[in-house]
Amino acid sequence: MANLTKRGLAERVAEETGLSLNKASQVVTSVFSTITDVIKDGGSVDVMGFGKFGTRHVETRMAMNLHTKEKVEVPAHNAVTFKVSKTLKDAVK
Repeated sequence: MANLTKRGLAERVAEETGLSLNKASQVVTSVFSTITDVIKDGGSVDVMGFGKFGTRHVETRMAMNLHTKEKVEVPAHNAVTFKVSKTLKDAVK
C-alpha cells in the first residue's frame, strides 16, 4: 500500500496520457482548483464513479479545551464533505 502525493498523481497522469510532467501537473492543479472554487461558492462536484464533494453548515456549539478544561464556543461554519460513490465503495471492498 502506497501513499500518493500530488506530484505522484501528476506523474501517473503523465504516464497514462502521454502528457509532459509539466502539463500533467497543470491539469491536476486545475482539477483541484476547480473543485475548490465550486465548493467554496456553495456548489457541489459530482464525479461519477468516484464521489461527490460539497459543503454542509455546522451550527455553533460548545466544546472543551482539553488542556485547561475551559469551555469554548466553536462558531458556526461550513464544513467540506465527501460522499463516496457506490462504485468506489465496491472497488475497495
